[in-house]
Amino acid sequence: MDFKPDYGAATVCGHGRMDAQVIGFISNNGPLDPAGATKAAQFIQLCNQANTPIVFMQNTTGFIVGRASEEAGMIKHGSKLIQALSNSSVPQITIYCGASFGAGNYGMCGRAFKPRFCFSWPNARTAVMGGEQAAATLEIVERAKAQRKNEAVDEAALARQKAEIIEHFDKQASAFYTSGHLLDDGVIDPRTTRDVLLFALATIREAEARKLHPTSFGVARF
Repeated sequence: MDFKPDYGAATVCGHGRMDAQVIGFISNNGPLDPAGATKAAQFIQLCNQANTPIVFMQNTTGFIVGRASEEAGMIKHGSKLIQALSNSSVPQITIYCGASFGAGNYGMCGRAFKPRFCFSWPNARTAVMGGEQAAATLEIVERAKAQRKNEAVDEAALARQKAEIIEHFDKQASAFYTSGHLLDDGVIDPRTTRDVLLFALATIREAEARKLHPTSFGVARF
């Protein structure tokens, strides 16, 4: 069941059932905008009130930028989402199913927010920004530097730099590269996502049902 489908449509929130257990789902159809961040923050709070686990399906280029979004309160509304995540106590599972760029990784419960489990699809990309965007940004910097010095722009050097940056970013954004650096708990076949989620949820329930017995023994010296 969709939660506020006509408000902040780029951020999708809703409830579903898996193995008879109610689960909250949050995903993306684009960047996190002020309305989407507000909606997701409220949804997280409601899930915590009902003790409902949350599954995050990350596919976002990050928090939207620009004058219009800043005037609409992007920083204020984005902080609501970060605050809700920071205070959330229900089990959370994150799936990187597409793009996961910039602060959007944090806003959608990335590894830093310690979800119980975190998995990637093979097509997932995780980075500060995309390779094309990084290359374009550095090209602007190089052109501005040449203009200040009244020097001609070396177009061939810029083209080489752009190609190298894109290759570097694309390599490090790969799901297999990030998973190899322990930024998730493994790359999964998208077709098995439901089975993996069911296993993860069962593991979480088992962990919460277990009673810990702290040791009362002193430290032995040998």
